[in-house]
Amino acid sequence: MKEVRTVLAFDFGLKRIGIAAGDTVTATAAPRPAAAVHQSGPDWQAIGREVRALGPRRLVVGAPYNADGSPGALAPAARRFAAELERRFGLPVEMVDERYSSVEASAALKARRASGGRRRRIQREDIDSTAAAIILERWFAGEGQ
Repeated sequence: MKEVRTVLAFDFGLKRIGIAAGDTVTATAAPRPAAAVHQSGPDWQAIGREVRALGPRRLVVGAPYNADGSPGALAPAARRFAAELERRFGLPVEMVDERYSSVEASAALKARRASGGRRRRIQREDIDSTAAAIILERWFAGEGQ
């Protein structure tokens, strides 16, 4: 039997960081509560709570690219965030192309709401954490490895 390994993924942003968790057996991801980003930086306490609660073996961060494949404006900040995750939690961190993950997340949430599968209004935090789930599912599919 294959060992279950929990993986946490992050959709880095300047206002919020979407978070999702999944495991290597089912290769599926589920959104978690997003972490705020303050003037002083990410809410490391909120991120730390997720890491401690879920005990991941690996972390995945979305790498922002432009449509043409060049690094996006947030790429240096996302790399710094990934390096800080590795430093703080001592876990391996991988980066995965996050192009269009927020657009995909928004469309999926709107479709779920339209079908009656979701009642609550869609908030930015929902989109960010659903985008993190999409990033994690891309990693499970072999991207970025």
